[in-house]
Amino acid sequence: MTEKFKILGEYIKDLSSETPDIETYIFVKDRIANYHLDIDISSKALKNNMVEVNTTFKFLDKENSKKKSYFEIVYATIVKLNQEIKEKKEIEKILLCDVQKEIYPNLEESLLSLLHSSGYKNVKFEKKVNFENLFNQKFN
Repeated sequence: MTEKFKILGEYIKDLSSETPDIETYIFVKDRIANYHLDIDISSKALKNNMVEVNTTFKFLDKENSKKKSYFEIVYATIVKLNQEIKEKKEIEKILLCDVQKEIYPNLEESLLSLLHSSGYKNVKFEKKVNFENLFNQKFN
């Protein structure tokens, strides 16, 4: 393995769409542009230099409205790290940045499919998530 990591598998671990009633659906349909994407990434070491990376995307209303819909996807990725990589900072960059850039198209497509199937057909993400910037903001 000459590259730093290899993705052995990826799958949707959990998927959730909650719109409690028709009034909420109609209310949210007019306000879905105000919803924001929250991202959380966690990892768990496995055997043989493998890591399970769970990327959670939550699409939610940050305002204090009574009527809300809730959308969440947890996307699991099994990553095998090159055994020569030992430095914590480099491993963090691989898991929080490099892996994310690789899985992002599938993850975004899955979340948009959930939103569209939930009745919100006009939702699209104008800006792509820049994991490099997020990583640098967090660690530099």
